[in-house]
Amino acid sequence: MDAQYETDFVAWTEHQAELLRARRAELEPFGLDIENLLDEVETLGRTVKRELQSRLTRLLEHLLKWQYQPQRRGKSWRITVSNQREGIEDLLNESPSLRHMLDAVLKDRYRLARERAARATESNPDTYPADCPWTVAQVLDPNFWP
Repeated sequence: MDAQYETDFVAWTEHQAELLRARRAELEPFGLDIENLLDEVETLGRTVKRELQSRLTRLLEHLLKWQYQPQRRGKSWRITVSNQREGIEDLLNESPSLRHMLDAVLKDRYRLARERAARATESNPDTYPADCPWTVAQVLDPNFWP
């Protein structure tokens, strides 16, 4: 078994797709469906990336609500924030190559989190900063509560 499979699943899927592409001509005579194999391997990595995006969006949404609606803070918001942080940490431990994309994902997903927070609180999106006011380190820090 490839050691990278155990240490960084996303990097492993990307590497496997590269190897399949490079050896396409050698493998096709054996009846392998290279195009669909490539699609499936690449989809595995994209699925993990989408989970990171989803978790980060939900985390940002709840941090915004936590900061801007202190009167509504409750156990469920605290649990959601903690669960998302734990889930993101698990993803990063399973696929450390995702760490390099955290800044970009944070910036990209903040806009959606801002809109969701506004809908959930029935407030104007302009209530919240246009750009994410926190760093990745803050967002993922279990002791950070804005």
